[in-house]
Amino acid sequence: MSQLRIINANISTPTGTTARKGADMAVLSHIENGGIVIEDGIISFVGPMSDMPEAPAGCEVIDAKGHAVLPGFVDSHTHLIFGGYRPDEFEWRLKGDSYMSIMERGGGIQSTVNATRGETTEALVEKAQWFIDRMSEMGVTTVEAKSGYGLETGTELKMLDAIDTLADRPDQKLRVVSTFLGAHAVPKEYKGRTSEYVDLMIREMIPAAKGKARFFDIFTEKNVFEIEDSRRLLNAAREAGFELKLHADEIVTLGGAELAAEVGAVSADHLLHVSDEGVRRMAERGVVATLLPLTAFALREPFAPARKFIDANAAVALATDLNPGSCFSGSIPLTIALACIYMGMTIEETITALTLNGAAAVGLAAETGSIETGKSGDIVILNFDTYRSLPYYVGMNCVRTVISRGRVVTENK
Repeated sequence: MSQLRIINANISTPTGTTARKGADMAVLSHIENGGIVIEDGIISFVGPMSDMPEAPAGCEVIDAKGHAVLPGFVDSHTHLIFGGYRPDEFEWRLKGDSYMSIMERGGGIQSTVNATRGETTEALVEKAQWFIDRMSEMGVTTVEAKSGYGLETGTELKMLDAIDTLADRPDQKLRVVSTFLGAHAVPKEYKGRTSEYVDLMIREMIPAAKGKARFFDIFTEKNVFEIEDSRRLLNAAREAGFELKLHADEIVTLGGAELAAEVGAVSADHLLHVSDEGVRRMAERGVVATLLPLTAFALREPFAPARKFIDANAAVALATDLNPGSCFSGSIPLTIALACIYMGMTIEETITALTLNGAAAVGLAAETGSIETGKSGDIVILNFDTYRSLPYYVGMNCVRTVISRGRVVTENK
């Protein structure tokens, strides 16, 4: 049995096996001069040093004296698998072009679709691994990865195969959760025939992706997949055994949040233009509100109303939305800074949103997201003695050591 021990630690963590809601998001458990024992990847002890069991000979010991210790971060919304890049579109946006106008002129998602269709699985895997390595440096121990740049069966399956390959690598630095996003956009070959593409997805793509991803996601948006088409696809995906997610109310107020509540989605994401009724219904149904401040920042859009969700007793998660177009960033430090400075979230709420609630958004809150016995040994040790350094060291990485499933995977000097 392998054992890793962390001693002299200043531990802070949310607790529980479900998402923390409302005011409870601000409640962290603190242990000063604490210890953690991880056996075969699972936490077997967490508590005061005075209560730690005797160490067996030869076990690995990390002295965290003077360092804050947190659960590993969960990035619960990324588009990690893609071909090509789109720096030209970034410049177009700086000149005032909107996200939807770029899509209408042949850029946007379709541009990445064209590049991704021409890539091999191996090339997609190696490109994504580079991003995973950077994520680990910032303390991420679980990441969600979406397909969605194929928009036809073969390429969507190729992307899901790439995600599966990454997840199964024996030396992988973090846990990878797979989401099927064939409803990311209407491909050019179906322009003006959205209902026919929806029929294709229901008839062919959803059955083909069954068993290859845990979640089904959809871009519910005006002039993309509107409410009735979204409802058809979500119901078909649920019948096929997928758990559900939505890109909802990002560009306009369409009712995506209400639909997420109706179909019992695990999360609804973006939510920049969510209605008050959508907030209320998501809170009532326990749908996690996954907010993506980096995207709002990059698009110069108003930030999602985090405080409305928290005050309505909803569960809020935070994620990066790493993608090659609207948000070419996976920065956890900047996500934390934006949440605290511009979205009105306390640092305690932000930590919960990036740990336990992020885990809940990918269906893993019983397995990770907090430092508790029986959970995965996913731990972040900071360079500072307090977690308050996270937003204070604005946009900068203050992660020192990352432990994933009981194994030290990253040491930042």
